[in-house]
Amino acid sequence: MIALLQRDLALSVRAGGGFGLALVFFLIVVTLTPFAVGPDSAILAGIAAGILWIGALLSCLLSLDRILALDYEDGSLELLATAPIPLEAVASVKALAHWLTTGLPLTLVAPVLGVLLNLPGPGYFWLTLSLAIGTPALSVIGTFGAALTVGLKRGGLLLSLIVLPLYVPTLIFGAEVARRGAAGMAPTTPLALLAGITLATIALLPFASAAAIRINLR
Repeated sequence: MIALLQRDLALSVRAGGGFGLALVFFLIVVTLTPFAVGPDSAILAGIAAGILWIGALLSCLLSLDRILALDYEDGSLELLATAPIPLEAVASVKALAHWLTTGLPLTLVAPVLGVLLNLPGPGYFWLTLSLAIGTPALSVIGTFGAALTVGLKRGGLLLSLIVLPLYVPTLIFGAEVARRGAAGMAPTTPLALLAGITLATIALLPFASAAAIRINLR
C-alpha cells in the first residue's frame, strides 16, 4: 500500500496536472476576483470565504480525470484489480494521493491568498480548518467520478458533470464555516455537517469506486 501511494505521488508530480497546475489555477481565480468585483475592501471581505472555497473546488477538478486514466492506459489498473490488494483499498490510496498533491497544498496556500481578498483576521483559522476537513471529501468523490468514467474517451466533461453536484454540500458547509468564523459567529453546526460528509464519503465511496472500476474493466 505504501509503495502504491509513493508511485501515485510520483506520477501526480511527473505527469502534470498535479499540485502545480492546481495552485496556479487557484492563484488566478483569487487574483482576478478583485478586478471583477472591484477593490472595495468590505465587499471583498464579505465574499472572501466563498471565493476561496470555489477556487479550491475548481482547482481540485483539474486533475480528477488523471487519477485512474494513466493506470488504465498502461494496463496497471487491470493488474491492480487482480492483485491481492482489495480494490477498495486501491481506490482509497488513489484518493489519498490526490489529496496530498492537490487538497493539502491548496489548504496550506489558501490563508496566504486570503490576504488578497481582505479576509478578516478570525477567518484564517476557520478557512484552513474547513479546507483541511472538506478537501478529503473532494478527493474521495473525485475518485468515484474518475472510476465511473475511466476508459471513456474525452470523459473529462462527463466527469465534471457527475462530480460537481456531489461537491455542492461540501462547498456549502465548508464556505459557511469560513464565513461564520470570519464574522465572529459560532461555526459549530456547519463544521459538524462538513465533518460528517467527509467521514461518510471516506467510509462509503471507496466501495462504490471499486465496484465502478470492476464494471468498467469487464
